[in-house]
Amino acid sequence: MAMEYSEVPGVDKQVSRLIHGTITLSPDAVEEGFALLDDVYALGYNTFDTAHVYGGGHNERLFGRWIRERGIRDHVVILGKGAHHNQDRRRVTPYDITADLHDTLARMQVDHIDIYILHRDDPNVPVGPIVEILNEHARAGKIGAFGGSNWTSERIAEANEYAEKNGLTPFIVSNPNYSLAEMVKEPWENCVTISGPAGAPSRQWYGDHGQILFTWSSLAGGFFSGRFRRDNLDQFTSYFDKLCVECYCYEQNFERLERAEKLAIEKDATLAQIALSFVLNQPLKIFTLAAAGNKSEAQANVDALAIKLTPGELAWLDLRAHSPVG
Repeated sequence: MAMEYSEVPGVDKQVSRLIHGTITLSPDAVEEGFALLDDVYALGYNTFDTAHVYGGGHNERLFGRWIRERGIRDHVVILGKGAHHNQDRRRVTPYDITADLHDTLARMQVDHIDIYILHRDDPNVPVGPIVEILNEHARAGKIGAFGGSNWTSERIAEANEYAEKNGLTPFIVSNPNYSLAEMVKEPWENCVTISGPAGAPSRQWYGDHGQILFTWSSLAGGFFSGRFRRDNLDQFTSYFDKLCVECYCYEQNFERLERAEKLAIEKDATLAQIALSFVLNQPLKIFTLAAAGNKSEAQANVDALAIKLTPGELAWLDLRAHSPVG
């Protein structure tokens, strides 16, 4: 199966439906990090998720270096994120958005970010100044499409209503968590998920309005690796494994996992591929961040694009039906 691409208004190139994250890039393992970027790029991933907050700036600098050394700036889609809160305050203000964007441009040594997303929201800040400053940077050619990560659908709607009333460009994308597994507890402060029954109204709104989604943690932090079972949760010690236990390892998700395992056997797929295809087969405009620690995992994610799930199978996986038929 080959990578699939689609269009995003404001971006002048095709965008891969699978997005590769750069959070693991480290100055202590540059060669290994660049080798993985080379591998996923060769598989057709052309969209890369970055953030001002990752690695204290090291990630953005290293990613920019990789692009320069390979000479591929015109062929990759950079998804940048800024305005993340810090331990002292929330930072969703025109000043902080501008400062983070300029930091990112300097760190990567590029002149624009293809898709710029606010990493967090602050509902106490009116949407007007936020929409205005993003439009200002778009007009200046510093960003292409823009949107919000961990913004509720209500706040996205509010921002877009402001844009429409004032003749401005709206939020093109929303970047919430979405997975077959419900996020029972948030891994970090102020995360927004559209998974499970509680996320149904948001999913309905996104579908009704044709809003583009760039979802994160589609594999639920490793939950669908199959390593996590009801009787072994006290064995996990690493930071991300413990996060997975705390956020996803609950009975309703183990039931989803067991259904996904059954469907994986029927479709000659892996558990992770079924979990990923659950997201990709939704009746929504979805691009998704799918973790891949090596070339084989990245290839398996690409292969998942070929798996087609029926509405009945989607409902059954999500515990909304007693049978996958229907």
